[in-house]
Amino acid sequence: MKQPGTKQIASNRKAFHDYFIEERYEAGIELFGTEVKSLRQGTVNLKDSWCDIENGELYVKQMHISPYEKGNIFNRDPIRPRRLLMHKKEIMKLFGTLKQEGLTLIPLSLYFKNSRVKVEVGLCRGKKLYDKRNDMAKKDAKRTIERSLKERSH
Repeated sequence: MKQPGTKQIASNRKAFHDYFIEERYEAGIELFGTEVKSLRQGTVNLKDSWCDIENGELYVKQMHISPYEKGNIFNRDPIRPRRLLMHKKEIMKLFGTLKQEGLTLIPLSLYFKNSRVKVEVGLCRGKKLYDKRNDMAKKDAKRTIERSLKERSH
C-alpha cells in the first residue's frame, strides 16, 4: 500500500490473525481537530474496532483515539462512533453483501494520504481455530527455512 504521499498511522494486526480479508476499501473519516493532532502523534488503537452501517451511513465503533494532551475542553470521547465517508452506492453494496454472506467490516489500517486521514476497511470472514493453527504452522515453517538458509550463508 506504500505510495508517495501516504504515511501509515496504525495497523490492525489482530484483524489479519482473526479474519480472512475478502475485499479492501478506502474511506475517509470524520474527525475533530484535536483527534487529528492526536493521530499525528500515533496514539490510536484499532484492535477491537469494527464497522457498522446505520441509516445508510458507515460508522467505525470502538476505535480508541487517545485525547490530545494540549486539547483540554476540545477533546472528545476517545471511543465515540466516527462516521466513515464513502459513496452511497458503495455503502449500499457493502450493506447487501454483509447481510447475505454474513461477513464483517473491520478497519485494517489508518493512514495519512497527502493531508487527509484515510481508513482501509476490509470485508472479512472469520477464521476458525484450525485456520489460525494452519497459518501459525506455515509461519513457523517459513521462519525455520529462513533461519537455516541464513546459517548456511554464514
